[in-house]
Amino acid sequence: MSCPPFDNNSGVLEWANLRWPQHDVSLLMVLIDANPFFWSAANTTSLPFSKFLSHVVAFLNSVLLLNQLNQVVVIATGFNTCDYVYDSAAAGALPNQRAESLLQKLVEFVVKDEQLGKEDSVDGIGSSLLSGSLSMALCYIQRVFRSGPHHPQPRILCLHGSPDGPEQYVAIMNAIFSAQRSMVPIDSCLLGAQHSAFLQQASYITGGVYLKPQQLDGLFQYLSTVFASDLYSRNFLQLPKPVGVDFRASCFCHKNTIDMGYICSVCLSIFCKHHKNCSTCGSVFGQAQTNAPSTSNQKRKTPET
Repeated sequence: MSCPPFDNNSGVLEWANLRWPQHDVSLLMVLIDANPFFWSAANTTSLPFSKFLSHVVAFLNSVLLLNQLNQVVVIATGFNTCDYVYDSAAAGALPNQRAESLLQKLVEFVVKDEQLGKEDSVDGIGSSLLSGSLSMALCYIQRVFRSGPHHPQPRILCLHGSPDGPEQYVAIMNAIFSAQRSMVPIDSCLLGAQHSAFLQQASYITGGVYLKPQQLDGLFQYLSTVFASDLYSRNFLQLPKPVGVDFRASCFCHKNTIDMGYICSVCLSIFCKHHKNCSTCGSVFGQAQTNAPSTSNQKRKTPET
């Protein structure tokens, strides 16, 4: 049996396809939280943004070293915008230029995001545009799906630290259900002090992994141990399982997280209080039931014989 030729790039790819099956090839979409309000907060002194990037770059290099057919795409998630900052399949992305290209585009993105945020005053940390970065990642994956029958197995990794933005609830849930329909798992690595209800639901619904590292100084160890393996290898690994998932939703009227509320039977919009009309589809609601027990539920006494 003769070996495939090695005199051109197609021969190398053909030989690689024989050695590594397609189910071992990964398309990793990494969403980096670049919210300047989060990284400038006092609770992130244990992991500065520069040290965080060093862990991420080392992790991306390890993923690309596992299989030469692996592809990594990095999307920066800011406070006002989100954008692609790195694609390993792009022309000119040599191994020795990965870190320089990523850092240069990330610096340009942070400057652009800060300029867009000068007009708006933010109290506290503020939420990142997670819905936008998830939508961009899914659009990129759909483009890969339509490129041909043979494509790498896609998955999304969210390196997130900013608090959830209730105003993004509808958009994020739409992205989660789109990922579930496309069988794209969403992995979540939380860097902030609090858990994210949105990412808990995203990882649970799509079959991904949700993890909140206890020691941020060892972030690379968490990333390489839990999130570096491809989808096929996960069948043989004991990955962390979520202890509890917060399934609470946000109301459409005040954007607050609620435990109980009213749901429109037409468009499934959620409200914390009773309204006459649905603000989303315009459907007319009936009267809210009172807490007084109805006569039909009261027990009737049978006459004594």
